[in-house]
Amino acid sequence: MSDNRSGPDLHRPAIAASLKRYWRTNIRIMLVLLLIWAAVGLGCGIIFADALNQWSVAGIPLGFWFAQQGSIIVFVLLILVYCILMNRLGRRHREELERLRDEVTDGEGI
Repeated sequence: MSDNRSGPDLHRPAIAASLKRYWRTNIRIMLVLLLIWAAVGLGCGIIFADALNQWSVAGIPLGFWFAQQGSIIVFVLLILVYCILMNRLGRRHREELERLRDEVTDGEGI
């Protein structure tokens, strides 16, 4: 007898594989977003600042703007992107776990 509130049976290979895929995808999303943040924050704000300063935003040199405002704005946007991607991943994972649970229930003849 299985209680829905007890969580998935981690001893089943299909569920363990599903959890592994979930975390692998989660880590991949975090790494990509952190790399984007580092590229914008460090790259545009410090490393490429001199090259970017030839352009301006509202009269402010672009390199300075990225160092002061751009990296913060990009960070907030990356948080939004992370939330959207994790909601999609969570929904997909939940549907997969429900499908696996239904396969077990159907297999027991209940």
